[in-house]
Amino acid sequence: MVAIQETIKGSNLSPEEYLTQEEKALTKHEYINGEVYEMAGASSAHVTISLNVASLLKAHLKGSNCRVFISDMKVRIDRLNVFYYPDVIVACNEKDRELNYYKKAPQIIIEVLSESTESFDRGDKFADYRTIETLQEYVLISQTKKRVDLFTRKNCNSWELSSFSEGEKLTLNSINFTCSVLDLYEDIDVK
Repeated sequence: MVAIQETIKGSNLSPEEYLTQEEKALTKHEYINGEVYEMAGASSAHVTISLNVASLLKAHLKGSNCRVFISDMKVRIDRLNVFYYPDVIVACNEKDRELNYYKKAPQIIIEVLSESTESFDRGDKFADYRTIETLQEYVLISQTKKRVDLFTRKNCNSWELSSFSEGEKLTLNSINFTCSVLDLYEDIDVK
């Protein structure tokens, strides 16, 4: 989803207040340390890429202890007092099974880049995601060109970047998954 860069007037909510309001809200909101940010809709390409990657992952993980969640599931980062709505989450931690409205221990987070959020997804949001101890891979998928950037955790403070384009295969080692980059762009026209 694309975040609107303005906070909602009168925010400064506790996490509990945010969760209560979000359950009843007609639109989604991200939460950063008390401030609430309304989410905007997504383009056809954005939604199709998200659906493609989620479908591929769900089929691959069938019968495993991992679950795939799409854009309506939040990630909660307690130590930063943050809730985000990634485009796709893979959660394999048993503790996450008990949480219905957010996940705290994702193994993989995938964001489909939008012009308005790319710098945030690569910068501050990725810095926040890196504090999640269970996160092993962070995937950024362009919707304007056939390009995927994969950040893989090497140790607590070190991440390695690998980039993939048309004709190459993306591999997510933490779940033993491989697919063609072209599979992510099925049914959309991107150069």
